[in-house]
Amino acid sequence: MIEIRALTFDTGGTVLDWHGGISRVLADTGARHGITADWAAITNEYRRRSLQAMIDQVGPHFNMDDVHRGVLDLVLRDHGLEAFDRNDREQIWRAWHELDAWPDFADALRRLRRRYIVGSFTILTTSLVIDVSRRNRLDWDCIISCEMLGIYKTNPTAYVNAARLLQLPPETIMMVACHNFDLMAARRERYHSAFVRRPREWGPAQPPDPEPNAAHDLVVDDFGALADRLGC
Repeated sequence: MIEIRALTFDTGGTVLDWHGGISRVLADTGARHGITADWAAITNEYRRRSLQAMIDQVGPHFNMDDVHRGVLDLVLRDHGLEAFDRNDREQIWRAWHELDAWPDFADALRRLRRRYIVGSFTILTTSLVIDVSRRNRLDWDCIISCEMLGIYKTNPTAYVNAARLLQLPPETIMMVACHNFDLMAARRERYHSAFVRRPREWGPAQPPDPEPNAAHDLVVDDFGALADRLGC
């Protein structure tokens, strides 16, 4: 049996509570303007359209921060929220850099690093991951942002290049995520895979991809259980 030497974590959806952070800032902004709306649904649309604009990109002239800013204007326009001024929009955009990690992650990360190389492997910008990691005291061994690679997950070359940067055979790396699409793309490049359930990722709405594929090596309900299963 080949030993797992490194864990690469999807970060935006798996580690960070993006829905909680963005829906709060949208609701707070609306309250200042006396506006009520389905902020949870607007947040999910914002996230969905941002992902669609970034996944599988090769050599784009923009990054995820650019997409978050541009898509925000489109979503606000489509929901009749033109009252949100430039300062409001900058505050909402900046909230992506101020997200909280899920409460069970930081301790599990410390445990996992005692035995494994542990990295953030993400479509988010390097700057964003630095900011949220400092905020949440997340000590990664490395950050592999697709922004650095110029090729975005789920393009197969992104996984190949991440393994190359780690100087490890792909079969000694385990991709960790709460989404099948990321994990299955990694598996096609010979990674192992661990599915961590995040039922509140999309707030009150059910996640679009809630049931783990039977192919995954591990399926756990939380990060503490992941550390347990990996002998940490």
